[in-house]
Amino acid sequence: MKDIRALPDDDVIPVEQVDALIVGGGPAGLSAAATLKRAGVAKVVLVERQNETGGIPRHCGHSPFGMREFHRVLSGKRYAARLATEAISAGADIRLMHSVVGISEGPQALVATPEGLRRFEARKILIATGVRETTRAGRLASGSRPVGIFNTGALQDLVHLRGLRPFRRPVIIGTELVSMSAILTCLSAGARPAAIVEGGKRPVVRAPFNWLPALLQIPRHYEADILEILGRSAVEAIVLKNRRTGVITRIACDGVLFTGGFTPEASLARLSGVTIDGGSAGPEIDSFGRTSMAGVYAAGNVLRGVETAGRCWAEGRSVARVMADDWRNATISAKVAVETGGGVKLVVPQSVSIAPSPAFEYLQVRLDSWINGELVIEQGGYVIWKRRLSSGPERRILVPLKELEINDTGAPLRVTANKL
Repeated sequence: MKDIRALPDDDVIPVEQVDALIVGGGPAGLSAAATLKRAGVAKVVLVERQNETGGIPRHCGHSPFGMREFHRVLSGKRYAARLATEAISAGADIRLMHSVVGISEGPQALVATPEGLRRFEARKILIATGVRETTRAGRLASGSRPVGIFNTGALQDLVHLRGLRPFRRPVIIGTELVSMSAILTCLSAGARPAAIVEGGKRPVVRAPFNWLPALLQIPRHYEADILEILGRSAVEAIVLKNRRTGVITRIACDGVLFTGGFTPEASLARLSGVTIDGGSAGPEIDSFGRTSMAGVYAAGNVLRGVETAGRCWAEGRSVARVMADDWRNATISAKVAVETGGGVKLVVPQSVSIAPSPAFEYLQVRLDSWINGELVIEQGGYVIWKRRLSSGPERRILVPLKELEINDTGAPLRVTANKL
């Protein structure tokens, strides 16, 4: 008897030829689709597994979005709609409820569509699948399982798309930029956060955004771990322990909101055999946005923890320009690997070109702890760049590639963060 779970034979699956296939309909994917069409690429298809494009911003009812892209302030929802309009107006073919099962050499992609499986044979594929927040389970937060525990995406969906108010006095876990967005979402729903909790010594988000909890007089608890979430049918309280003093604090609340802790949504890339970077947890790329699989590129938040929508939009546009140029000039210059040293969590891209890099003009560095010292780049035992810094985890550090005197000996670049 035939296994009904088995995929149909290749000759049964319809095949569609496209010039460029974009996987993911967030800011990076939508800007790439519009850019490719405007560059003269004939058939550009964007597939999105949800029933609407826009990525994370479509859930955000607040501003500011769009200043870099459209030179005006928009809400997240209006911004997402504008991105889709731009891509469609340029001539991109957007297909919703299309989920990519796998990508293989060719390149080609197997896609689950509302009509069944379809195989896309493409000249180029761009992976722009974005990120996901770390859940309660991922943070190993113990306690009971009452109603009222969410992440930011779920909260924004309930408030901005469904018009619901899931709680009145939640505790917010995290101090990333998305945590400030969560505060605004709570306020728009008539909820007032009871506290904001951070495991580190200070807020992750930079000023002026980190001023928001203080301006709203929301109590802040730093160097705090969650001991327990209390409640039977609904959340009643959360219990914290200070890492430094050992003091235990019980905070009455009716909800717990886990924010941030973003990781790339790179399961498609990983299962397809694309090389994944151990530091970023996203696909390894060179400074042209090319992955380890020929003809397959990556851009946006799939490359590392979360970035702003505007930066993802710019990244998708830049990589799309390289994709379009590759049809006209496929010359690949020598590449130099980039390695992470002490104090550094990740570097993107993971290899750079000796020649000018039109897609990525910077090395983006993230640290693994708070450091007051120097960021140093060495090649072959020689320091080729260094800079004083005081920064911490998830804060963007940019190193202009044009400032690096890279030689073509083949020796890798090594990036370290040294305390002074």
